[in-house]
Parts: sequence; structure tokens; C-alpha cells
Amino acid sequence: MTPEPVLVAATSLALLLLSLALLMTVLRIIRGPTLPDRVLGLDMLVAIAIGFIAVIAIKTGFNLYIDIGIALGLVGFLATVAFARFILTRGLAPEQAGLRAALPGEKPALKRGRAPVATRRKRRGGR
Repeated sequence: MTPEPVLVAATSLALLLLSLALLMTVLRIIRGPTLPDRVLGLDMLVAIAIGFIAVIAIKTGFNLYIDIGIALGLVGFLATVAFARFILTRGLAPEQAGLRAALPGEKPALKRGRAPVATRRKRRGGR
């Protein structure tokens, strides 16, 4: 028995499963109730794209695709870190802001390090 039929079946099954995962991930991105859910979905899309690239590299025998997959993994990681920093600096998502304000006994959060107007000190001098 030759390995070609097994390889063809395995790559076809992998492409089918990756296509299904891609569809489910796109649905998660569209339906995701919060911004972190959408960012996680985009990170998952990068992982699925790397899977597609690896399967096509195996199917065609063209090894340069593996290098492209590695580069895509690095770019995807950096994009995920950038999105995470954006979410942290932005504060709560609009979907969660109503939940946060509903909690009793808590003070409202400050916007980006600025003090409330009532406690702000005036500058002295000619400035």
C-alpha cells in the first residue's frame, strides 16, 4: 500500500475540518457580544489560516508555505497583543459599562488618569 491515498484523505479531511472551524469562528466574530470575544475570534482566524497554509504546504510539497505560516503566526501574535493593549487602555467595553454602573456603592471610574473637575487644582503662575 502506498502512502499517497492516506495523505490525500488526511489533507482533504483537514481542509474540511478547517473550513468548518473557519465558518464557526466567523459566526463567533459576528455574534460576539463583547469586544474581547471578537479579538479572540480574530486570533482564532489567524490560527486557522496557519492551519490552511500548513495543509496546503503538505499537499503541494512546496516548503516555502511553512515560512509564510511562521511569519503569519508572528504577525498574528503582535496583533493580538496590540488589541489587548487597546482594550486595556480603552477601559470597559460599552456592553459592560451599563453593568459596571449598576453596581451599588462604587465610585465611577476616572477617564484616562484625569481627576474629576471638582478636585482639579488650578495652576499658579503665568501659564
